[in-house]
Amino acid sequence: MDLRSELLKSIWYGFTALDLEKSGKVSKSQLKVLSHNLCTVLCIPHDPVALEEHFRDDDDGPVSSQGYMPYLNKYILDKVVEGSFIKENVDELCWTLTAKKNYQTDKNSSTVLPERDAFRLWCLFNFLSEDKYPLVMVPDEVEYLLKKICMAMSIEFNCVELEDFFSQESVQQSGITVWMFLEMMNSGKVTRGIDGSIISMAIEEVYREIVGDVLKEGYLWKKGQLRRNWKERWFTLKPSNLSYYTGEDRKECQGNIALDENCCVEVLPDRDGKRCMFCLKTLSKTYEMSASDTKQRQEWTTAIQTAIRLHVEGKKSLHKDLKFKRREQRELREKRRQAKEEELQRLRALQEERERKLAELELLKEAQKQAQALLEQDEQRRRQQHEQLQRALEIQLREAEEARVSMQAEMALKEEEAERQRKRIQELEEMQKRLEEALQQEIKARLDEEAFRYAQAGLLAEEEEKMKALMTLQEEQEEYILKTQREKQELKQEMEAKSRSLDEAQRQLEEVRATRHRVDQDVVAAQRKLRQASTNVKHWNVQMNRLMRPIGPGEKRPSLGSSFSTFQIPAQRDPGLRLRRRSGSGDREESKENVDNRAGCDLDKRHSHASNGDMDIP
Repeated sequence: MDLRSELLKSIWYGFTALDLEKSGKVSKSQLKVLSHNLCTVLCIPHDPVALEEHFRDDDDGPVSSQGYMPYLNKYILDKVVEGSFIKENVDELCWTLTAKKNYQTDKNSSTVLPERDAFRLWCLFNFLSEDKYPLVMVPDEVEYLLKKICMAMSIEFNCVELEDFFSQESVQQSGITVWMFLEMMNSGKVTRGIDGSIISMAIEEVYREIVGDVLKEGYLWKKGQLRRNWKERWFTLKPSNLSYYTGEDRKECQGNIALDENCCVEVLPDRDGKRCMFCLKTLSKTYEMSASDTKQRQEWTTAIQTAIRLHVEGKKSLHKDLKFKRREQRELREKRRQAKEEELQRLRALQEERERKLAELELLKEAQKQAQALLEQDEQRRRQQHEQLQRALEIQLREAEEARVSMQAEMALKEEEAERQRKRIQELEEMQKRLEEALQQEIKARLDEEAFRYAQAGLLAEEEEKMKALMTLQEEQEEYILKTQREKQELKQEMEAKSRSLDEAQRQLEEVRATRHRVDQDVVAAQRKLRQASTNVKHWNVQMNRLMRPIGPGEKRPSLGSSFSTFQIPAQRDPGLRLRRRSGSGDREESKENVDNRAGCDLDKRHSHASNGDMDIP
C-alpha cells in the first residue's frame, strides 16, 4: 500500500462527510475549503483558480466523487513529496470532518473512549481495511487488531462475547465499517473492567507499532563513542533507523543510527560489569548495548535483524508486509475451501453414483426374484404337463420314450440356466462389495492426499525460508570476503608507502648527519678564529688606549719604543688653570669614550666577519 492509497482512504472520509444528503455529490464551495486545507497540511502550494477551471462545465450543481478524483490526483496528490509533511496532520483533518457527522457518542458514559483514542483506532482501521470503497475491515483483521490491543494491556482476548457480532450475516458478507468497530469498542465488550489510562496506553502502543512502523521500544544501556561510559537510553527501532533518546517521552534525541544492508548485529560476552550485551555494526561505527535480561537481548537482536531484512528487501513497513501475507493466507484459505467444496461435490456425485448402482442392484435382485417366480411357475406348469402326458401316454409308453428323453434334456437346460442366474447374482453381490471397498479406499486416499498436500506446503514454506536465510548468509559471507580483500590490499599499499617514506627519511637523516658534521667542523674553526680574533682585539684595545691617552702638562714625550716617561707639574691655584684642567679632563673622558665606541664597533665587525667565516688572522 503506497502513500497515495493511504491518503485517499483518509480523504474519502472527508469527502463523504461533506455529502450531507448522501447523494454522492458535494458543492464546489465545500470542495474549495477541503482542497485548501489538504494543500495546507500536505505542505504544497494551493491554486484556487485551478478548481474553477477544472469544474467549469459543472456550474449547475455539486461535484461527484468521480468528478473530484481527477482534480485531486492532478493538482494535489501528484505534487505530494513523501517526507515533506506529517501524515498524522492529514488524518486529523479528515477525522475532524467525518467525526462531527458520524461519531456521535454519549459523553457521560464511562465506557466511551476519549477523542484521541477514537482517532487512533480510526487510523488503525484505515491501515488494516481492505483496498476497496466503501472502506470495511474483514472479521479476521478485526480479531487481529483486538488481539494486539489485548496483548498490549496484558490480558487474554475473549472472543466468546464477540461471536454474535462476528456471526452476523451482514458482517460475514460485507465486512465491518469503522463506525461499527468504534461502537463495539465503546460498548465495553473488550475493555470491560479495565482502567481508561491502561486502554489509552495500549491503543497508543499499537498505534505506534502498526501506523508508526515502530518495531520495538524500550530502555537499553549504551556505551559512549568518546568517553566510553555507559548511559541508559530509550531506544526506538524502525525499519530504516534506530533512534535513542534521554527518556521515553522522546523529546530529546541523542542519536540516530541508519540501518542498511551493511549493518549486522552480534551477541557479545559479558564484560565491564554489564551483562546481556550485543553490538550493532555499521560501516563507520560499532555501537555496544546491554539489555536487562537474555529475553530482551534476543528480542532486540531479532527485531534489528528484521529491520535490516526489511531494508534489504526494499520494504518500508513490517505490518504492511504482514497485512499482505494475511490477505494472501485468506485468499489461499478461500481457494482451499473452494477446492474442498468441489471435492465434496465430487464425493457427493460419487455417492449418488454409488446409490444409483445400489438401486440397479436392487432392481437386479427384484428381476432375479421375478425370474425365480417365473421359473417356479414354469416348473409347476411343466410338472402338470408331465403328469398329464404321463397319464395320457401310459398306454403309449414306448412311443413316448423319445418325448420323455427330450423333456429331460430340456429340464437339464433349464437347470443350467438357473445355475447361471444364481452365479450372476453372486458375481453382482461380490462386485457390490468390491465397489464399496473401492469407494472407502478412494475416500481414505483423498484424505491422505489432502494431509500430504498440507504437509508438503508446510515443508515447501520451511524450505523457502531456509533457502532465503542461506542466500542471506552467503551474501554476507561474500561481502565480508570482499571487504577483507580490500582491507588487505589497502594495508599492503599503506605498508609499501610507509617503507618508501622510511627509506627517504633514512637518506635525509644521513644527509643531515653529514651536513651537521661539516657544520661542526666549521663551528670549531670559527671558534678558533674567534678566540684568536678576541686576543688580537684585546691587544689592540690596550695599544689604542695607550695611544689615545692625553698628554698632561709636564709630561715627557714618548721616547723610542712603546714606553712613556711622565713628570708632574706642581699644582697652581689659578682658577683659570683649574677651569682649563676640568675642560681638559672632560675632553679626555669624551675622547676615551669615542675610542671605546670605535673599538667596540671594530670588535663587532670582527665578530660578524668571524661568524661568516671571513675573519683575517693577523
